[in-house]
Amino acid sequence: MTEVDYYELLEIERTADAATIKSSYRRLAMDCHPDRHGGCTDKEARFKAISQAYDVLKDPQKRAAYDRFGHAAFQNGGGGAGGSPFGAGGGFDGFSDIFSSIFGEFMDPRGARQNAARGADLRYDLELTLEEAFEGAAKEIQIEALAKCDSCAGQGSRGEARAARCTTCGGAGKVRANQGFFVIERMCPHCAGSGEVIADPCRACDGEGRALKRRKINVDIPAGVDEGTRIRVAGEGEAGIRGAASGDLYLFVHMKRHAIFEREASNLVADCPISFTTAALGGSVAIPGIDGAKIDLKVPAGVQSGETLRQRGAGMSVLNTRGRGDLVIRILVETPTKMSTEQKALLEQFRGTETGDECPASKGFFKRIKDSLGG
Repeated sequence: MTEVDYYELLEIERTADAATIKSSYRRLAMDCHPDRHGGCTDKEARFKAISQAYDVLKDPQKRAAYDRFGHAAFQNGGGGAGGSPFGAGGGFDGFSDIFSSIFGEFMDPRGARQNAARGADLRYDLELTLEEAFEGAAKEIQIEALAKCDSCAGQGSRGEARAARCTTCGGAGKVRANQGFFVIERMCPHCAGSGEVIADPCRACDGEGRALKRRKINVDIPAGVDEGTRIRVAGEGEAGIRGAASGDLYLFVHMKRHAIFEREASNLVADCPISFTTAALGGSVAIPGIDGAKIDLKVPAGVQSGETLRQRGAGMSVLNTRGRGDLVIRILVETPTKMSTEQKALLEQFRGTETGDECPASKGFFKRIKDSLGG
């Protein structure tokens, strides 16, 4: 099948720049778009061909391969007499470049070397009280991890000797091998990806430039953190190999159980038992706030067990803001279990005056029972 030249399809010169290629493609694509021609098959075929040409010529790597090998650059096993353009004899490392743009540092020589030598990230589980989470806290923690070696100051070498470039990978930290159509990259086995070798390694750290140490770290915990909050402390992870970048420390917050409050997002919830006389007549209760301030809550007469009272802005701090949640008090009406003779007598007098209207929910419940039993 005859292949139409991509430059001819887009009606441009072979020296056209990216802007010209894009402009010509838009013009031609709009002119022959099948939706504008009632689904014409010829226009649809031309539109697809133009789109394919633009997909190749807009990409510098694909365009370079096309300029050298034509359509054969994108056919399996193609490449003309020179073999596959992506193989050892083709002189074009297209797939490596494409993967480099996708995987970033992993496929970049400097990035691969730095990634291999960079210190590992560390995790630390930090337990906080509710008060510490509300106010924020400055905490001192201890970790045991690889840190810069004192004997060689992190260089990995003894005396004045310094690391030399690895001759196997040329300092790239990785080696490549052609396997048919693909170029495979892997970590250099000689230098373990560091790109350097030590002729006279430090005895204290075996040439890594780091050794296991216990150290203290001061960290600031922001107000409003909650269970599972992750805090990144940059550069406080394991030290990198021979002066490479350190990893990061990640603090995972865990909350201790509080004696009074339960936390629901930014709100605080507490159960508050009150006497049945306070529930009937109304009154007030004093609750200690999480910030230490006393909070007086008015209890309305006739409040029922399970109802809630809310104090706006008396809850937890909201992370990264100046706001606060609410304090929610769940009312629990407590029936007395120990009463004096006088108290019992007074309650008997009260019971003798009851009409049933005092407790409408109870009255309604028993009425429904009576009605269901036919009176």
